[in-house]
Parts: sequence; structure tokens; C-alpha cells
Amino acid sequence: MRAITWVKERGGEFAEIELGFGELRAGGVAVSGEPVPYRLEYELNCQDGFITHRLSVRAWGAGWGRHLELTRNPGNGWAIDAGSDGDPGVPGPPAGGDPAALADALDCDLGECPVTNTMPVLRRGLLRGGDPAEFVMAFVRVPWLAVTPALQRYTHLRSGPAFEPGLPWPGPLSVIRYESGSFSADVTFDAEGVVVDYPGLGRMA
Repeated sequence: MRAITWVKERGGEFAEIELGFGELRAGGVAVSGEPVPYRLEYELNCQDGFITHRLSVRAWGAGWGRHLELTRNPGNGWAIDAGSDGDPGVPGPPAGGDPAALADALDCDLGECPVTNTMPVLRRGLLRGGDPAEFVMAFVRVPWLAVTPALQRYTHLRSGPAFEPGLPWPGPLSVIRYESGSFSADVTFDAEGVVVDYPGLGRMA
């Protein structure tokens, strides 16, 4: 189990992450002031090669709240349970989405959350190199908790040497380019596949 904090350009996040034997379990809390001040809490369970099994999220602010339960069953596909109350005062999409549209996705991607970049990187062995890989993700837009499919591409760029003990990341670092639509970022991962630095989002503290 690792406890990690990311200092973000638009807030901060704390998560506890457990990795091993093709499984990832994480729970975390994030805060931000954009597009409205909000607090978000999540629980994530991935199994059988880091494939998403369940993502549970709650987001709330002054006078409003939203929740999302996103689950995937290998035999039955995705299921979505979502709801909202109150008015954040800023237009946004409704919570939830169409589970049928996610049929090709194995992973969730919680917006603004560094944890959900780990699963595709580890499943395809991208820390060590290899060909670029494309994934359809169940993308969760925050703080609205709206779910839509998103095509994303990960490309290994380089790996660096081991770093001194005592730093918040173990062993060597790998830089992997993330692309989705017109957006791209060269994201740095540690030897366990956890995000160290995500330009435009935040950095491990």
C-alpha cells in the first residue's frame, strides 16, 4: 500500500494505492476550484490485468452533490448508476451516461485523477517500451460525473536511470506520451506505473 499526494495546478489529491498481480485498488480524495469549488472522493477496483471492475465517485460543493457507480462485468458489460441534487450554478452535463456506448472499453478514466493512467500503462507493459497502444476509455468528466467513451493513445518515449532513495518514487522513471483528441502530454511514471509528473495537471509531492 502506498499513500501519495499530488499537488495540482487546479487543486490537490491524496490517494492510497495497492498494486500487484494484475490488480489495482485505490481510494482517494481531491479538491479543486474549477469549474466550481468542489470536493471529490472515489474508490477504484481493477482486476484480471488491471481491468476496471468498479469505480465509485461522489462530488459535492455548496448546495449541490453528484454520485456515480460505474461497474464492468466481463459477461454483461458496463452498468451505470448515477444521480444528482442541488444546483452548482454552472452549466454542466448530467451525471451518468449510456453504458452501451462503453462496450469497447476495459478501463475507466476519472478526469483530473492521475491514478487512472496507471491501468493501461501496466497492462500493455509500456514502462519498458513497445509499440504505441490505443484504448477506448470510460471517461468520467469531473465534477459532473458524466461518462462518455474516449479514444486515447499511449506512446513510450524513454526510460531514465534509478534515482536516489528517499524520493517519493521508487526506481527508474519512464516518460509516456498521452494523447486524446487534440490534447497531448508527456507524462512521467515511476517504476510501479504511478504518475510522478503530469504537465498541465500536477506533480507527486
